[in-house]
Amino acid sequence: MTWTSFAVTQDGPIARLTLNRPDKRNTMTPAFWRELPQAVMALSDAGATRVLILDAEGPVFSAGMDISVFTDPGALNTASPDAREAFMTAATALQEAFTAFERARFPVIAAVQGPCVGGAVDMITACDLRYGTHEAWLRIEETNIAMFADVGTLQRLPRLIPEGVARELAYTGARLEADRAERLGLYNGVLDSPEALRAHVDAVAAEIASKAPLTISGTKRSFLYARDHGVEDALAHAMVLQASLWNPDDIMEAITARGEKRPGDFKPLARVRRMGGGS
Repeated sequence: MTWTSFAVTQDGPIARLTLNRPDKRNTMTPAFWRELPQAVMALSDAGATRVLILDAEGPVFSAGMDISVFTDPGALNTASPDAREAFMTAATALQEAFTAFERARFPVIAAVQGPCVGGAVDMITACDLRYGTHEAWLRIEETNIAMFADVGTLQRLPRLIPEGVARELAYTGARLEADRAERLGLYNGVLDSPEALRAHVDAVAAEIASKAPLTISGTKRSFLYARDHGVEDALAHAMVLQASLWNPDDIMEAITARGEKRPGDFKPLARVRRMGGGS
């Protein structure tokens, strides 16, 4: 399928979603918000993808929301209570677009080769891993244009870096340089060039893709549940999940492959067939 704001490619079990509007600084158009969750969930449902890389073309990773969103008078109408309710409903759909990264059955790795601004910060905080270059600074731009970030940054960023730092960035609208982002743990690593970034992220993705898909999917589910629940609840959830996904065939294959010094040969995830869907 062809998308208007990005391209999706597949190399075996590794998928790549590339923001491909570099002349527009990879800004997020209305079509982007509709298409992103569709693309991510299509990959997740198909079952063949074991890891997704999110990257971008050009010197800027993404400048966030496209100006066309703000210039649509109908979309931003808040003149009455019913208009405000409609506005809230529409804005919630933007949140859901990035939550698709969390709902996907595979890890998502953000490869940030340049500045990451506004909505792009919301986007990468919903990813599982983040890597950047030295030019990949971040900024919560919403503060600088008299609004507050409402698509995930304020909810997810304090779980990734110290809350006091997250508040500082949100209150000031200041830049977070890549090296500091790495020291804080937001970036898993900072590479010297876009080429080095791609090579490193590809290697991490290949390592993840070599593991049993059920193991990786279960691990992701467990991390997300533990983030939003107490330890006791999360431990109980982990036991239910382990009992549900326990796969002796994968375990024996992993042990045998390690003994024979070869990659494991694991079944892909089953295809998800949505109720009422045509496939």
